[in-house]
Amino acid sequence: MTAQEIVEQLRPLGRDSYKKVLLNHGVKEPFFGVKIEDLKKIQKRIKKDYRLALDLYDTGIYDAMYLAGLIADDAKMTRKDLLHWVDKANCAMLSEYTVPWVAAESNHGRALALEWIESDKESVAAAGWATLSSLAAIKDDAAIDLAEWKHLLERVRKTIHQQPNRVRYVMNSFVIAVGSYVPALTKLAIETGKKIGRLTVDMGGTACKVPYAPEYIEKVQKRGTIGKKRKTAKC
Repeated sequence: MTAQEIVEQLRPLGRDSYKKVLLNHGVKEPFFGVKIEDLKKIQKRIKKDYRLALDLYDTGIYDAMYLAGLIADDAKMTRKDLLHWVDKANCAMLSEYTVPWVAAESNHGRALALEWIESDKESVAAAGWATLSSLAAIKDDAAIDLAEWKHLLERVRKTIHQQPNRVRYVMNSFVIAVGSYVPALTKLAIETGKKIGRLTVDMGGTACKVPYAPEYIEKVQKRGTIGKKRKTAKC
């Protein structure tokens, strides 16, 4: 099956009502407005396909690009592939979700995340912090350099208020992810969140709110799920 054949399958699945929702979340044309549940039906049929994922992403059609992330064979993704994907991600749904999910499950997640957070391009820096959040969610704690992550939390504390809009949002999510998924750093993440305080982020035309990190992590504590890893970063 080719990327163009998949695109033709996606086209009639688009819904104007969902398209309006995506527009409010900053998704850019061209796209059809296919719901994620419908994309996942196609994902279930295809499973993983490295070449098809690359071709779908290169269509530039948002729905196809999101699907590309779902079917990507992460282990086969090269550094060059991921650099191309982050460069072409033209909305937060791609730069903060699709690309980080695939990067985190590839062999290049940590290295690229640390490289991307140094970028002056807002979407790339956001992708870096989002990749780190995904790594916290899926990597065994033994594979995490706690000293390095303590330094990253300190960096967030010191610099978050000087960062661009979306980078602030994803940095805050990183604090939440560390506190929720890495028990050894939960206390420090809560303390970091308290020092940061409540963030103001322009969420565009959506009703989305910025979670207060300490409260969010403490809710996870009350559920007794601190440190419970995810099987996959993708959703």
